[in-house]
Amino acid sequence: MTTISPPYQRRRTISWCLYDFANSAYSAVIVTTLFASYYTGLIVGNDAGLGDVWWGRVSSVSMLFVALSSPFLGGIADAGGLRKRLWITYTYLSILMVVGFTILEPGMILTGFVLATLANIGMEGAMVFYNAYLPQLTTTSMQGRVSGWGYATGYVGSIVALMVALPFADPFRANPIWLLVAAQFAIFSLPAFLSLPGHTGEPIGLVEAGRRGFESTRTLLGRLWRRPNARRFLLAYIFYQDGVQTVLIFAGVFAATTLGMDTSQLIILILVVQFSALFGAMAMAKPTDTRGPKFVIILSLFLWCGVVIAAFFVQTQSQYWVISVVAGLGLGSVQAASRAFFIRFIPEGEENQYFGVYALVGKSAAIIGPIFFGEISRAFGSQRPAILSVIVLFSIGLILVRGVKMEEEEIGEIEA
Repeated sequence: MTTISPPYQRRRTISWCLYDFANSAYSAVIVTTLFASYYTGLIVGNDAGLGDVWWGRVSSVSMLFVALSSPFLGGIADAGGLRKRLWITYTYLSILMVVGFTILEPGMILTGFVLATLANIGMEGAMVFYNAYLPQLTTTSMQGRVSGWGYATGYVGSIVALMVALPFADPFRANPIWLLVAAQFAIFSLPAFLSLPGHTGEPIGLVEAGRRGFESTRTLLGRLWRRPNARRFLLAYIFYQDGVQTVLIFAGVFAATTLGMDTSQLIILILVVQFSALFGAMAMAKPTDTRGPKFVIILSLFLWCGVVIAAFFVQTQSQYWVISVVAGLGLGSVQAASRAFFIRFIPEGEENQYFGVYALVGKSAAIIGPIFFGEISRAFGSQRPAILSVIVLFSIGLILVRGVKMEEEEIGEIEA
């Protein structure tokens, strides 16, 4: 086995899950719903599509930074015992930038870009170190369930954040919303920061930790490339995660542009999807352990392919509501199962580095699909043909993940 994990730890597991509750306020309110439209429409102005351009830059620059830096920061965290310190630093960077949103006024394009980019970097960078704690919480036989509980708790956090923000949406009052998001993020992060362990070994300097982290990360990337099953899983993950990200990025755009949903309808739709994603994460948590994460991923990808085909033919808002609920079931399960699957390739003591690579792959997966979607939509003058392009990503991921073997001797194999 890759990791000799401690027995199930209830208090630490609850605090770890609460961090997902905390950061989901940012994901739901800032990224998916209110701040995106606020920045593009009010701060920049989106009559000629300029707001979309700047919001795309926020996403691209922040994801690129996290993708490129995560493996090396993970190596530094392992070598220097800095995991918890970096985790807290990234978290509070995001929180402070969200508080900074309160100074924004129409026309402050560059200020908003800097604040939003740093907030995204803080949020996404913190997840590298958060994920790395999972192998320390429980045994391999329970990690799928704990991973699913984390995602389920996160969906509860999204639901709470959206419901709290909804009264401020009409008429729209931005500053109370940003402060409430920052408060949820800060308060519910504290249990994890207080209860999860820090580094217990001998501390070393940051420069030396950086040198060791760089060397160990370079070695790790070479190792992973020579491990066929780990390599195949990461290739599968980058394709099907690209499909998932493309759907998430354009689901609201499709609903508003093609089906004519207004802002309040979109918020309620996202709330409903969070409920279905919560149910999906919880329902598939135990099968992830009993049937294996590979089974759950394959099942979820078949469901996603069906969702994409149905979305191509959808004609009414009612039909789209049904499709969105079904999509939510697959969203929670595929994310939790992917994290649990990747853990099985990680040797003890190298969790941060491996999850740095996992972040590199995951964040890089938001590039190909959105570009294809946008170009196909522009070429055909319709979003419907672009929807079908996503099936290609899910199909490639499905073919690749089916070939990943999980024999015990290969799971723990670390080649020199």
